Amino acid sequence: MARAHFTLQGKGGVGKSLVSALIAQHRQENHVPLICVDTDPVNATFSGYTAFSVKRIELLKENTIDEREFDRLMELIAENRDAEVVIDNGASSFIPLSSYLVENEAIDMLQALGHSVVIHPVVTGGQSLLDTLSGFDALASQFPASAEMVVWLNHYFGPIEKEGKTFEKMKVFQDHQGRVKGVVTIDRYNQATFGEDVQQMLEDRMTFNQAIESEHFKLMSKHRLKIMKKSLFEQMDRVLGVPEKEKPVAAKPAATKSTAKTTTTTAEAAKKRKKTSSTSKT
Repeated sequence: MARAHFTLQGKGGVGKSLVSALIAQHRQENHVPLICVDTDPVNATFSGYTAFSVKRIELLKENTIDEREFDRLMELIAENRDAEVVIDNGASSFIPLSSYLVENEAIDMLQALGHSVVIHPVVTGGQSLLDTLSGFDALASQFPASAEMVVWLNHYFGPIEKEGKTFEKMKVFQDHQGRVKGVVTIDRYNQATFGEDVQQMLEDRMTFNQAIESEHFKLMSKHRLKIMKKSLFEQMDRVLGVPEKEKPVAAKPAATKSTAKTTTTTAEAAKKRKKTSSTSKT
């Protein structure tokens, strides 16, 4: 199924490229035809992953919006009718890309061509909580209802709570709850163990599988990465779906010797009856 995933958030440094990489890993592991695009003009983090063959599209050139590159991105998505496209977008091009998608009714156009569109806003704890909540509110308010939304709660920088309320109990979520297809939570693990393992994996631009198979990670580090991968992939299974495996076509039973013999005998008997009938007429 053709589908486009846009990772969007106006605040920088909140884990957008991590989310894009996680989506790409999950789709790739489920054997979904995949195209990855990095549109971040400042930090080419997503492009650094060797596992995905990421394409670079420069939406901003010398701090100027290049409208033709936006068109090129839409054409790339539209042309690939049997693939899922994961687009990582930087904070500096967040407003131009969001405005382009809304003003040009690009999402409706893609859906008319048979592509579903999923917006992936990232919400974080800590100092960026209010900014990322505001970004989610803006996306949910501006984008058409036909665009699905998967919210990523990144607890790496701290718990996502406001006035004692978790995200699901906040007014901003309840206002847009009907827009949200699902929520994926990136838990905050022990920073001395899980945290260092993940940090090393991200710095090396490795996928979970690459890190688990790498000699640079020791036994317990690999085990912890497996725990994190399992938690995240199970959530993505529910939210993004897992393609159904094709059922094998049942083979026709081969003819047995007895069956073949019976068929031959029946044919010979029919031949004899025909011969006898011809003789009688004569």
